[in-house]
Amino acid sequence: MDSIRAHRLRSFLTLLGVVIGVSSVILVGAGIEGLGITAEQLTSKSFGAESYLLAQIANVGRLTSKQRAAKLRANRQLRRDDLTYLRTSTGDDVQYSPYSQRIEDVKRDERTLEGCSILGVSAVLAEIRDVGIVDGRFFTEQEERNKSFVAVVGDEIRTNFFPGASPLGQTIKVRGYDFVIIGVQEKLGSSFGRSQDNSVYMPDTTFEKLFGPARSMSIFARAKPGTGLSLDDSLEITRGAMRIRNHLGPKSEDNFDFLTPDSIRGFIDNILGLIRVVVVPITMISLVVGGIVIMNIMLVSVTERTKEIGVRKSLGARSADILALILIESCMISALGGLLGIAFAWALVEGLVQFAGANMQITYPYVLLAVFVSSGVGLISGWYPARRAARLDPIEALRSD
Repeated sequence: MDSIRAHRLRSFLTLLGVVIGVSSVILVGAGIEGLGITAEQLTSKSFGAESYLLAQIANVGRLTSKQRAAKLRANRQLRRDDLTYLRTSTGDDVQYSPYSQRIEDVKRDERTLEGCSILGVSAVLAEIRDVGIVDGRFFTEQEERNKSFVAVVGDEIRTNFFPGASPLGQTIKVRGYDFVIIGVQEKLGSSFGRSQDNSVYMPDTTFEKLFGPARSMSIFARAKPGTGLSLDDSLEITRGAMRIRNHLGPKSEDNFDFLTPDSIRGFIDNILGLIRVVVVPITMISLVVGGIVIMNIMLVSVTERTKEIGVRKSLGARSADILALILIESCMISALGGLLGIAFAWALVEGLVQFAGANMQITYPYVLLAVFVSSGVGLISGWYPARRAARLDPIEALRSD
């Protein structure tokens, strides 16, 4: 401790490498955990916590051209009569909504918002996917039957066409047709680099009137409230009904796809795992650099204290005592740097969360990893200088001045 206090600037610069390394590991870990939390929230908001999707191809990851071609050959397209069959055979337990999508421009007076998601769905989709409405309402089954030109829009359409005002009762144009806005969906943000706030929900019957019958539709489903069925239970009911409809034998594979919240979370976890494998080791390079700095400083310290080591040895200190002395000092420096790094990372994360609205969360595994590595760095970095000091000849050490 006297040695550390005697050279405060040098000790601070030595600590700095470890502080930066430890705080980097913890900050990266907090950022990765924050990404996972954000992805979980987005999945729940945009997909629904208890819903699932039935489609010809439903895959959250990228398919190769061969994989996609194979699925297109093996899986049959879903038609409206499939939806009718599911509602008739399993409608007492499971509620269904068609889900058709087109990318179109949306206009208001002379302004145009390009590349919007036009979605044709049933009124029950709001319940199936827990669609959050912050202003107005979702359309009704009566409006669906009447093929009404009503729409529920995303936050991006509201802010672009009606800044600072409620869009309820106002009109937008899709394919040259006027749609009356009856509701505004809550802000969702982006998912996989694509905005989810430029959507326009309209009755499926109106969608079909505008764009014609879909070649292949997707179907969202969820267990009906009050049935007590879990997501897996209702999915198995739908799966069994589709296998019966498609005359599939016990050993035949499904010729349709499902997408569930768990599969989306699994895909996100794989991405985050890849980020961890690549990014975390890179951040640890700064800890290695800190270890090199510690080793250099400890070599300087051994050189400065050569006479002291000679005196200790001449008074009976063993080589193991000298080895422990230098190692303890090295580990103390790295441990102190580790504690300061944890405190700095915690303060920075708290500041980013409180004042910048960042979604970050410090977790114990990353803290333990940073402390373990920093301690290891201190031990390894101090080993060579300590070994060198322990091997000094006491006579030569006393003559060093």
